[in-house]
Amino acid sequence: MAGANCSELEELKTFGAVLDTSFELLDGRTPAVFLSEALLQIRTREGLSVALQQNAVQKEFERRRGAKNIVLKARQMGLSTWVAGRFFLKTITQPGTLTLEVAHTQEAAEDLFRMVHRFYAGLPERLREGALKTSRANVRSLVFPKIDCEYRVETAGDPNAGRGLTVQNLHCSEVARWPGDGADVLAGLRASLPANGEVVLESTANGAYGCFYDEWMHAEETGYVRHFFPWWWEPEYVSGSGGAGILDDAERALVNKHGLSPGQIAFRRGIQKQFGRLRAQEYPENADECFLSSGACVFDVEAIDRRLAVVPEPIGHRWSRELEIWFPPLAGKEYVVAVDPAGGGMEGDYCAMQVVEKVTGLQCAEYRGRLGLLEIAQRASQLATEYNHALLAVERNNHGHAVLAYLRSVDAEANIYAQNGLDGWLTTSITRPAMMDGVGRALIDNASVFSSRRLLRECRTFVRDAAGRVEAAAGEHDDCLMAMGVALAVRAAIAGR
Repeated sequence: MAGANCSELEELKTFGAVLDTSFELLDGRTPAVFLSEALLQIRTREGLSVALQQNAVQKEFERRRGAKNIVLKARQMGLSTWVAGRFFLKTITQPGTLTLEVAHTQEAAEDLFRMVHRFYAGLPERLREGALKTSRANVRSLVFPKIDCEYRVETAGDPNAGRGLTVQNLHCSEVARWPGDGADVLAGLRASLPANGEVVLESTANGAYGCFYDEWMHAEETGYVRHFFPWWWEPEYVSGSGGAGILDDAERALVNKHGLSPGQIAFRRGIQKQFGRLRAQEYPENADECFLSSGACVFDVEAIDRRLAVVPEPIGHRWSRELEIWFPPLAGKEYVVAVDPAGGGMEGDYCAMQVVEKVTGLQCAEYRGRLGLLEIAQRASQLATEYNHALLAVERNNHGHAVLAYLRSVDAEANIYAQNGLDGWLTTSITRPAMMDGVGRALIDNASVFSSRRLLRECRTFVRDAAGRVEAAAGEHDDCLMAMGVALAVRAAIAGR
């Protein structure tokens, strides 16, 4: 048995050394393609177990694939299956390999790993009982001790995913839907990759913001190969309900440019009825449209991006760098300090403060951090005093009442804004839209008043969802935006008196 194991190991290593080399004896295919068809089993949409054979999307990905790849695609194109299969083959043929798949949810991670278990279960018994006998096989990991290899699946919700590991193959799935700070998780994962590692980031779109969008937009700068697969690359996306009939302008353009069939046009009409505005996200036709059509940004994206490109660096930081300063107070100038107390604690949302010049609306300083209620009052008072005894506009919703009470106790001279005879600003279902309109108008009319990247990025991720609600996208924040909304609304209210 020892001799057989040695022979099997050498055979696997031989394949691993040439896995991506084309051979005439294999009809120009690589061993990776040959082995996927010979060894790997997948489950079809109909529940049948069949050999993994390349579809058009998988072939095109293989043709253009680099060491670093980012894939924007329609739903259920088979790309995740192909990457999982390819990385599985690399894992079992290249000793010392650790492959890591990172999914957006626990359920998705378990689905991916069931597929990997199916790959393993379909291998010849002599391999499963010999060179590829596992020492551990559970819902998260397959370990092959005889070749010192492991195939592992984790979720992006774990901030420590991949940390402390050296990963040769990294597959990040549905990156646009990763919870929390996806960029931070991805940075940790990248740190685990050696120079010769292979990485695939893939996802459907989920708004023109966030980690995946940023990665896609900067792919050329970072050396990633872009792959875009519109829905018609999937041969099953055809409707058998008959001819398409009279075409509208958009349909005619698709037929002329991409040669879509009547059945594909009929399919497109069906998904348009089913998904509405989100059709362009789930079944994209071009990269720009699918980003802009999903989780539509409330504000003018071009105005935000133009300002982000030239926004100045702060001239100073204080309070553990949580306070950023662009313009110091000037004698004779009047200022507003707007405060969004948020949760008033060390968990949850941030407290945010904006310092703006009363006449021009110029953003002079911004604070974002987590503080207790008394600390919020103390720091707001300090900022207001520093900026020429500025008008203090505290959102009085929820914890704001306590902050206002503390302010009266810590600063008897505080210049507190009062709305309808009551201290503070009240954000309601009526005033909130007006606050956001004020920010939106400023972005279009005079975006140069905004100095903060943090604020502009919050504007970028403030979206209208499918139900029409406007709020920060999942995993994002809007605290600096809300504080700026208060600041501009108070300026407008003062000017209107």
